[in-house]
Amino acid sequence: MEAMLASPLFGLFLSVVSFGVGNFLFSKVKTPLLNPLLFAIICCVLFVQSGLISYEKYMADNAFLTNLLPVATALLAVNIYKQLKTVKKYALVIVVSCLAGSVASILSVVGLCRLFGADKAIEASFIAKSCTTPIALDISLMNGGMEGITVIAVMFTGIAGAVLAPSLAKLFKVKSPVAEGLAIGTSSHVIGTSRAVEIGEIQSALSGVAIGICGLITIILITVFY
Repeated sequence: MEAMLASPLFGLFLSVVSFGVGNFLFSKVKTPLLNPLLFAIICCVLFVQSGLISYEKYMADNAFLTNLLPVATALLAVNIYKQLKTVKKYALVIVVSCLAGSVASILSVVGLCRLFGADKAIEASFIAKSCTTPIALDISLMNGGMEGITVIAVMFTGIAGAVLAPSLAKLFKVKSPVAEGLAIGTSSHVIGTSRAVEIGEIQSALSGVAIGICGLITIILITVFY
């Protein structure tokens, strides 16, 4: 047992098996609460908290997966290319939707933080929660935010989008795959887009487009007005 825990591949094995089990359970139960990514995160956190593996070793063991994240994000461009006609057709809708979503995200954070009396550092840490992690971290640190809080906020936002997106689309009777994709990408960045990939090609493509556009809009808005 000790030899297995000490293996440099144990952390990677734990991540893959947790996600695999979560995916299997999700295919059987079909409930958003058993989202494979959420299930894997909870399992890995509990395992690290148990003391059987340290956080540092877990992260080191998963360096291979971490290095694949930029590649996985870049592969979203494949679906965008396949749906290029749709993207061109709805170009104005995409820009306006991303602008509205970015403004709503920023104003909701600023409004709630000031309503509850949060200090400037907390506000800066949350303000880019709906952007992809590299952009959110740059915005946070530029405005005096705290890196750890920003990472948690971005992860929570993405997981919430991945778990709740299909249910919210049904609840609000969103029929358009374009609208559904833009909503997911605008609110829950890459993690949410991973769910959009499972829903449909149009949703995946529009969600991927929204990630980039919302990132640019958020940077401009915060730089100019915040």
